[in-house]
Amino acid sequence: MTSVAVATRYPAPPVLKSADIAAKTGLVLLVTLALLVPGFGNLDGKGLVPRAIGYPLAAFAVPFIWFTWWRQRASFPWTVDFLITFVCFSDMFGNYLNLYDSMESFDNLMHLINTGLLTAAVILLTLHRSTPLRFVVERALAFGVSAALVWEIAEYFAFLRWSPERLGAYADTLSDMALGALGSVLAAFWVHALWRRGHLTEVAPQLELAHQSSSGRLQGSVGPTP
Repeated sequence: MTSVAVATRYPAPPVLKSADIAAKTGLVLLVTLALLVPGFGNLDGKGLVPRAIGYPLAAFAVPFIWFTWWRQRASFPWTVDFLITFVCFSDMFGNYLNLYDSMESFDNLMHLINTGLLTAAVILLTLHRSTPLRFVVERALAFGVSAALVWEIAEYFAFLRWSPERLGAYADTLSDMALGALGSVLAAFWVHALWRRGHLTEVAPQLELAHQSSSGRLQGSVGPTP
C-alpha cells in the first residue's frame, strides 16, 4: 500500500492571531481615513495612492493564497501573515504619527526592521526548518536586497522625483539599501536560531509534504527489505 504524506498542522498562539487581526483592522482603518480625510496620515506628496493599493493587497495576499490553495493541507500561517501585515501597518502608523518627519532616524529604523520582517516571512514560506544556515542567509540576501531595490525604485516614481528630497536621494538610497540588506541577514540568523530551538514551525505546505516524502523515501531505501 502506498503511503501519502500529510502536512502537519501547527496551531498558532491566540495572541498571535489577535495581533494579526488587530494589525489588519488598523491598516484598513488608516488607509480608509487617509483616502477620505484630506491631510490625514501626513501622506500628502508621499505616494498615498500606491500605498492605499499596495498595502491592502500585500496584507491580504497570504489569506487569499491559503484559502485558494492550502486550506485543505495545512493550518493558516499566522506568523507569516502577521509579519507582512505589520510591515504595512507600521509604515502607515509611522506616517500617521509624523515620525518620518519628526525623527531623523525613524526612516532608517523602518528600512532595517521592515525589510528584515519581510525577509523572515519569505524564509518561512519558502524554506523548510531543516535548511542549513548558509542557504537561509543566501535566500535572505537574494530577497532582501531585491526588495530594497524595488522599494527605492517604487518610492522614486511614486513621489520622490517631484520632491525637494530628491537632491539628497542618492546617499539616502544607498543607506536604505544597506540597512535593508543588514536587516535581511539579521532575519536569517534570527529565524534559523528559532528553528533550532523548535519555534516557528509553520511552513509552506508543499515544503512540508516534500520533506516528509523525501524522508520517507530515504527511510525506505535504507530499511530492511520485507
